[in-house]
Amino acid sequence: MPVRLPGPGWALRTALIATLLPLLSNCGPARNEFAPSCPGTAILGDAADFSAYRGAGRDLTDLVLQARIVSISGNCKKDDKNHIAVAVSIGVDLARGPGMNGREADVPIFLAIVQGDAILDKQVIRMRSIFPSNVDRITLTPGELDLSLPVTSDKTGASYTLLAGFQLTPDQLRLNR
Repeated sequence: MPVRLPGPGWALRTALIATLLPLLSNCGPARNEFAPSCPGTAILGDAADFSAYRGAGRDLTDLVLQARIVSISGNCKKDDKNHIAVAVSIGVDLARGPGMNGREADVPIFLAIVQGDAILDKQVIRMRSIFPSNVDRITLTPGELDLSLPVTSDKTGASYTLLAGFQLTPDQLRLNR
């Protein structure tokens, strides 16, 4: 059986690995360090559906757009000692109605940070929906929303709830109810 001799530069590769190995051992979380607890997520039932009509009509032929929030998800990581960074994604199913002129529409979505019954912050995002030719149903995500939540030894990420829904007019809310 033939014997393979190391090629040129084997000593350099070995020295490089020996130098980098201690640096790589510092990657990742420290011993006994766990990921931070994340906030809970919820979709506001009365604001989970969106219907837009052309004019004052409420007939199927006047329907411009129907939408439904189908998911809210996120992940957390420690930002610093007093904050956690949360990346949130909201999934929306959209259906183009017969009353839509063109193939584009804006849909107002909100994300609220809630602690108990108190709304601490609320952001309204205008999600642009563009329907390709011959497609009347699409699922979109308006992109990740980055949040920073304050935490203490008494208040973890689990103290918060991220609440998603559509920013509805009073008439739209009444129709949903």
